[in-house]
Amino acid sequence: MREYVDFLGRQAPYDALEAADLDTLAGLVEVEYFTTGEIIINADETPLTYFYVVRSGEVEVVDRGRVVDVLGTGETFGQISVLSGLPPALTIRAVEDTLCYRFPDPRSHLRYPERLQFSHYGSQVSSERLARSGLVDQSLRLARNQMRQIVWCHPHATVTEAAAQMTAAGQSCALIERGQQIGIVTDSDFRVGLAAGTLSADTRVAELASFPAAAISAETLVGDAFLKMVECGFHHLVVTGAGERPVGILRVFDLASAELRNPLVIRRAIDDASTVEELATATALLPGTWLELYDTGVAAMHIAALLSAVIDALMLRLVDLTEIADDHVPQRTSWMLLGSIARREPLPRSDVDTALVWEDLPAGPVPARKLQRWADRVLDNMERCGLSRCDHGANATNPTFAQSQSAFTATATSWITNPTQDNALLLTSIIADSRPITGLPLGRAVSDGMLATTRSRDYLTLLLRYATSARPPSGFVRGFVVEHSGEHRGHLNLKAGGLVPIASLGRWIAIVTGDDRGSTITRLRRGQQAGLLTTDETDTLVRAFEYFYGLLLENEVAAVRDPATTATTWVAPKELDTLTRRYLREAFRAVGAVQNRLDGQWVARLS
Repeated sequence: MREYVDFLGRQAPYDALEAADLDTLAGLVEVEYFTTGEIIINADETPLTYFYVVRSGEVEVVDRGRVVDVLGTGETFGQISVLSGLPPALTIRAVEDTLCYRFPDPRSHLRYPERLQFSHYGSQVSSERLARSGLVDQSLRLARNQMRQIVWCHPHATVTEAAAQMTAAGQSCALIERGQQIGIVTDSDFRVGLAAGTLSADTRVAELASFPAAAISAETLVGDAFLKMVECGFHHLVVTGAGERPVGILRVFDLASAELRNPLVIRRAIDDASTVEELATATALLPGTWLELYDTGVAAMHIAALLSAVIDALMLRLVDLTEIADDHVPQRTSWMLLGSIARREPLPRSDVDTALVWEDLPAGPVPARKLQRWADRVLDNMERCGLSRCDHGANATNPTFAQSQSAFTATATSWITNPTQDNALLLTSIIADSRPITGLPLGRAVSDGMLATTRSRDYLTLLLRYATSARPPSGFVRGFVVEHSGEHRGHLNLKAGGLVPIASLGRWIAIVTGDDRGSTITRLRRGQQAGLLTTDETDTLVRAFEYFYGLLLENEVAAVRDPATTATTWVAPKELDTLTRRYLREAFRAVGAVQNRLDGQWVARLS
């Protein structure tokens, strides 16, 4: 009896009962045991006369064959049917051997029954989480289902004639065919030309058109089309069908709500900015855009890609607006992004890691300090726009990450040929996660030169061990490996234990295959094609990466929403709902299993 009272007194909503009512409730307890897979409640059967509290084990809440929640120790189910007299709406199934306390309707037994404020199943939260993971995502529609009719104009048509055609068709653009190329002219082109005084009513429309027009396949996902618009700053895309012939037009205003168009609005404001102050004004919209994209249910990895495109545009504009003060240093340079932003996987408060490469001059060595001072001004301006430079030194002001092309390439190559030198494996990994945004040939020369270097089996083995040294925090049958002391006591680090192990495997695959393009997910798929990963392993890692990223994004969005909240990658497992704990536990174990198999099998798989 005392055990029942002590247990129920620690669980909501029973902890709201006074002592006498809690004793009465404990006297109603019946103990029932269910084996793994056993159905406890069948949906749509007769109304229940008993409800249950999980004492040990776990049960699944199943809606039409789909698991929508998992309930663990201390959680209640069946109470809605008991209290309402309606048939149960959902099926309950034991995930593992489970012990439950069973109760009849307690209201007639308690002095203050109104204190039992039962909530519904946690499935409402689970459904919200599933929606935000991208399972319910409007961006999964195809471009052919969203495209508009094409307005064709003759190349010799005047602006007046083209405008009349567009107005009659209710469209905001027209296509022009000139030889083998398709061009596009938009109503925005007309407005800009008129404002600048560069066109008249008799101007030929072909003089305003952009050739070739940006195009996508009719089978392209709407979400991917929108991402291309943000990356390139376009408001229209030509949709092509068989033979790559235009079959329609996709406009940004037809793709999504005003909230989802905000990245493109910010991108346009960045492109139009003529001062750093104007750039800062544009990027002040970024936090709100994170929130709007998240609240609208856009898939987490798609949010990451959209915001990466905006950050790229910001950095390009900052480099343009921050002039090199010294005429005696190279004007041909390459700015490179590093780390998660280079892989297009940033979180709202991610640091911006950078590197700088400059051309070799025949006159001899260039005073690197001059270029580093310029880089420092660029990064200062970046911080004025609300982004942070790397706290750990991965910045274009650091001599390790700011060198001439020949010096940088030679240094990166030496990390592969002599991997036992200080930090060689770390620095190799950093360069494998680089993406140039200016001076592409210069920037690519560094990573291409590194990846062209013969990578011995010993080097790749050392690199794999370095990559898998980041281990998921799993190891207990019922829980996780958490910190046992310090400020994070009882917590685990989702980034270090979740994202990093998978991103590290993706980076290792990039170096093994000699192809460092793309995101972690792209690299994992490439590893599958190369035989380094099985299909099941790839799918497991991709799902786990998206899940970990989604949880971290949720934490950071909460911090953006409430400035008093500190964004953190640490979570306390005991504070998570049962479904999240279960997914985390399974994901950590699955990632660890892939790491272990690769460690012993990668040579045979690659062969």
